[in-house]
Amino acid sequence: MVQLHPWSRYVAIGDSFTEGIGDPEPQSPGGHRGWADRVAEVLAERTEGFAYANLAIRGRLLKQIRDEQAEPALALRPDLISVSAGGNDIIRPGTDPDEVASRFDELIGLLRRDGATVVMFNGPDIGMTPVLRRVRGKVAIYNENLRTVAKRHDAIVADMWSLRQLANPQMWDADRLHFSPLGHHTIAIMVLEALGVEHELEPLHPEPLPSRSWRAARVDDIGWAREYLVPWVVRRIRHQSSGDRVKPKRPSFPSLDDS
Repeated sequence: MVQLHPWSRYVAIGDSFTEGIGDPEPQSPGGHRGWADRVAEVLAERTEGFAYANLAIRGRLLKQIRDEQAEPALALRPDLISVSAGGNDIIRPGTDPDEVASRFDELIGLLRRDGATVVMFNGPDIGMTPVLRRVRGKVAIYNENLRTVAKRHDAIVADMWSLRQLANPQMWDADRLHFSPLGHHTIAIMVLEALGVEHELEPLHPEPLPSRSWRAARVDDIGWAREYLVPWVVRRIRHQSSGDRVKPKRPSFPSLDDS
């Protein structure tokens, strides 16, 4: 017997993580699938007339998500909202994780305004990633703050830090900043379990990566830095974002668009 759940209107907000970058799918709106689409697909199987919107845009900072996405999301009258925000703030030099968490607290209070269930994400353990490992301590501090935020607003925490499978390199995209299709699939399972929703998604167990010589690994690192790291650093210096000209891939519920 298929287990039902109490949600019929789901809105996802955030940045590239929620947009689904790293999980390309030409048939999906915006050309990316991602964990949120995968979660919505499972939820739709268990509720007739289920509606899903995704307002997330890559590169968005916490203030932009608050200013550009929160009110449009609430205008759709969702009963389930997922939000991942603050990650792009935390990785920027000089940011204070306590201050970012304080602003995130205000966002969660706003999203809970009409009684919707809110799922919020903490940051993954990025100690194994070459770009982000230096801010691992800031992420840990931010995560501890987010647990307090979740308790204050009765929100659900999708615990990325404890998802140890993400240490597998195959969970990450070639840019080492976003998750691969396997990573998004694994995160979708975690979110569904955090919601207490039964599902038929199977954990994938990829074969171990073949061993490589130090020289081969070094060549890969140099190629990665040239293709991904340098452009990322240049955008930070110029205060540019990869999402400057990107629009939400699912800006509204189909049922609302048709009315």
